[in-house]
Amino acid sequence: MNKRFQALIGGAALASLLFAPLMISANAQTGGPGTPGRRPGMHGWFGGAPLISIALKHQTDLNLSADQVANLEKVRSNFQAQAMPIGQQLRDIEKQIRTLEQQSPANLVQIKALIQQSEPLRSELRYLRTEALENGKSVLSAQQQDQLKTILASMRQHFRKPQPQQPQAS
Repeated sequence: MNKRFQALIGGAALASLLFAPLMISANAQTGGPGTPGRRPGMHGWFGGAPLISIALKHQTDLNLSADQVANLEKVRSNFQAQAMPIGQQLRDIEKQIRTLEQQSPANLVQIKALIQQSEPLRSELRYLRTEALENGKSVLSAQQQDQLKTILASMRQHFRKPQPQQPQAS
């Protein structure tokens, strides 16, 4: 179970690079450690998981052909090549913003300029993510897409925290 949890955490980290729109996280805004996070409602195909990586991990379950595997790997590597430099630029901007926010008084003009500088980068990442997801979907048959949905639902159920039981009133 511990190795599975570590794999999930690693997948989540990969998701932030591969398939999650790089948005300002609460940690980034408060100066804490972390990577840019996701905004609610912007999760994309099947909830924003690193779907191409999951599909590749479950290629046997999905009965992917060698061509499909090669195409999914190509989509993933193309996305990474395009998104990584943009993600680095955003992390650098967020670091500058956190530094400026810690000054007293904060330089609001510079902060605003940096925020405005980051928005086109966020838009580009969101588009690249959408493009990669669509390209990934186009590689899979409808049956494989349905099977991937089932795999993802199983993963979510497996790692979902159990809800605390409410004491029953007598």
